[in-house]
Amino acid sequence: MATTPNIEFIQEAALQLQPGARVALTHALVESLTALSEDQVAELWLEEAERRDVEMESSRVVGIPGEEALEARLAAMGRSES
Repeated sequence: MATTPNIEFIQEAALQLQPGARVALTHALVESLTALSEDQVAELWLEEAERRDVEMESSRVVGIPGEEALEARLAAMGRSES
């Protein structure tokens, strides 16, 4: 009996693809999400928010203020907020 590969296995295999193939795979995955209803998308975002909350509460990740995150992102892009 065949087993279903887990997400880590699939991710590891996908990361071995050439960049163009990873772009094509990413496009196909994103496109597949457009078929979801608004309720399904809302439920997925809620699950993600809850997962992130658990990570913050357990100290597995440390949050940074939004303003600091924006400044870092703009700096990485070679732009400033002002």
